Amino acid sequence: MKREAQAKIVDVARDYYDSEDADNFYSAIWGGEDIHVGLYNRTDDIREASRATVLHLAAKLTGLNMGSRILDLGSGYGGAARVLARKYGAHVACLNLSRVENERNRMLTAEQGLADQIRVIEGSYDAVPEPDRSFDIVWSQDAILHAPDRNEVLSEAARVLKPGGELIFTDPMQADSLVDASVLKPIYDRIHLASLASFDFYRRTLTALGFDEIETEDLTPQLRAHYDHVGKALREKRGILEPAISADYVDRMLAGLQHWVDGADKGWLAWGVMHYRKR
Repeated sequence: MKREAQAKIVDVARDYYDSEDADNFYSAIWGGEDIHVGLYNRTDDIREASRATVLHLAAKLTGLNMGSRILDLGSGYGGAARVLARKYGAHVACLNLSRVENERNRMLTAEQGLADQIRVIEGSYDAVPEPDRSFDIVWSQDAILHAPDRNEVLSEAARVLKPGGELIFTDPMQADSLVDASVLKPIYDRIHLASLASFDFYRRTLTALGFDEIETEDLTPQLRAHYDHVGKALREKRGILEPAISADYVDRMLAGLQHWVDGADKGWLAWGVMHYRKR
C-alpha cells in the first residue's frame, strides 16, 4: 500500500511537470534553464538570481574538479549540470522524472556542446538507477520536497556516493520552530504533499545515514524574495503569456506563490544550503 501511495505521488508530479502550462511557465518565468530558488543579493532578475544559486553551491564543493562525477537529483532543465560541466569539467548524470523537462535538457545540452559530459536519465530519485559508490558529489536544488519518502531519497544519495563524497542541496522547508504544521496546508495542497522537511530533519536523518555536516547556511529571506519576484513577473506578463499558459493555471499559480510569500512572512518556512560529507 505504501508503494502504491508513493507511486501515485510520483505520477502526480510527473503529470504536472509534463503539462504544457507548467513547461511554458517554468521556461518563460521561473528562470529559464534554472528552475529553483534564486539569490537576490545583487540582482532582481530571476534568471540571474537562479544562476547565482548554482554558482554559490558550486563554490562550496571542495571535491569539485575536472572529471568529478556528479548526480543531480531532480535536475529540471539541466541548467546546473551545464554550469558544472562547462565551468568545472565535471561529468553529470541528470536524474529527473519529467519527460518534457528531460527533452529540453537534452536539446539545450546538445546545443551547448556538452552532450559528452551530461547524461539525462528519466526516473525517480527514490530508486536511483546507478551503482553503489559511483559518484563524487550528489547535488539537488529544491527537488527533495516533492519526494514521497524523503528518507529513501537520502538513503539513495548515501548509497551512490563514494566515501568522502559530498552531498549539497537546497530545499523549501518548514521552519524548525513551527509548532502547528497545519498552517501550511494551503502549500501542502498546492504541491500535493502532506508535509515539508526541515533543517533539523535533514540534520538528524543524514547523521544517521553516515554523513558529517559541513555547513548549513540559512538563507530563508531568499525564499520569500524568489516567490515574490516570480509572482510579480507572472502578473506583469500574463497578458503576453496567456495564449501559451491557461488563465486558470496563471490564477492558481499566483495564489500558490502568494501562500509561500505569506508563509515566509509569518516565519513558518525555511530555505538554505545544506552541505554534508559521507563518512
